[in-house]
Amino acid sequence: MIKVAVCGAFGKMGKEVCRAVEESLDMELAAKIDIAGDAYKTIAQAYDSVKFDIVIDFTQPKSIFENAKYCLNNGIKIVIGTTGLKDDEIATLKALSEKNKTGCLIAPNFSTGAVLMMMFSQMAAKYFDNAEIIELHHNQKKDAPSGTAIKTALMMSEAKETFKKGNCPETETIEGSRGGTSYGDIQIHSVRMPGYIASQEVIFGSSGQIFKIRHDSMDRQCYMGGVLLAVRHVVDKNDFVYGLEKIM
Repeated sequence: MIKVAVCGAFGKMGKEVCRAVEESLDMELAAKIDIAGDAYKTIAQAYDSVKFDIVIDFTQPKSIFENAKYCLNNGIKIVIGTTGLKDDEIATLKALSEKNKTGCLIAPNFSTGAVLMMMFSQMAAKYFDNAEIIELHHNQKKDAPSGTAIKTALMMSEAKETFKKGNCPETETIEGSRGGTSYGDIQIHSVRMPGYIASQEVIFGSSGQIFKIRHDSMDRQCYMGGVLLAVRHVVDKNDFVYGLEKIM
């Protein structure tokens, strides 16, 4: 039985994760960790009281890096669903994971459909010289752009250096109107609006045609299969993984 602690247990995603773990036949919900509610307040406090095999973290960008470092420095495997980690922070966690031989999986998105969208976008990137990304989330999401959009741009940039072929010089009359520039010079546009959970559209263009790849999350349950897949992988393989597509 895999003993799981959920960090951010009383958040919207955390509640779904707790429910999924409790319903899983090969997992046990060993600890709930959250600054609110009837829960342990820190991972350290929980680990002093209840030994567990792995932490699933769905907290906040401001806390995830320290949470992950604590786990990896104390031999606690971790699955990270919290977005907002910077490239250098991911590199640090990879180094800690390998140094301490403690498994870590970071996934910007746990929905199999969203991961397929990212993989299909990487495939399409070979055939188009121009592309932009629009990501849409609920208005309580604290980081922008989303980790999924950043990861998608990274995967696409492995196909070619720039996706702005033939673009004319631009002047923004309103700063930020063209979005942010990510890997491969891909513009990412972030929308925050009540009513959305998570959506992303990747738009490719060439002379005479537009090609779009889109994924919409309607319910947070769509992430749970990927979360449990990640837990089983990390417990079994004990390695470092960035992106759910690496284990699908």
